[in-house]
Amino acid sequence: MAHPLRRRLLNLLKVDGPATASALSERTGQAVGNISHHLHALGAAGLIEEAPELARDRRERWWRRTPGPVRWSSTDFAGDEAAEAIARSAESVNLDAQLGFLRAWATAQDEERSRWPNGPFSMESWLRLDDDELAEFSAQLQALLRRWADRDEPDDGRDRSPVFVFAHGIPARP
Repeated sequence: MAHPLRRRLLNLLKVDGPATASALSERTGQAVGNISHHLHALGAAGLIEEAPELARDRRERWWRRTPGPVRWSSTDFAGDEAAEAIARSAESVNLDAQLGFLRAWATAQDEERSRWPNGPFSMESWLRLDDDELAEFSAQLQALLRRWADRDEPDDGRDRSPVFVFAHGIPARP
């Protein structure tokens, strides 16, 4: 998760569904061999898996995301300096990616923004919570996101596009 290309590959497999290394190479502009290397690393971590039923022959290899959300906490790495450094790096890459999506929307062309007159939102609030309450709040937000992320897309003829949603709840001072 600390590697930006791996993060992007996970996102592509989530949004666009299963793909081959060649297809992902075309979408990312990266060499097929590089994509293949990172797919194997993601597979070894259990974040993706092969989808052999999609292959047209024995040479073709398809990959898909494994079910469920990717979730971890920096406390999972406590006590190991190298692991803690990797966790901080992953958090930084994650934040850069999230802000990148937000910045891209902020500078999107008027034509794209006019396609979305009602949905995009930004919200913030100051809450007074203790650690357990923040964890409960987080669980409720995650359940809401999972409900929408894991739903079967209705077959009602409406055009649906990928929408990135993120939230952070952190102790801070104004």
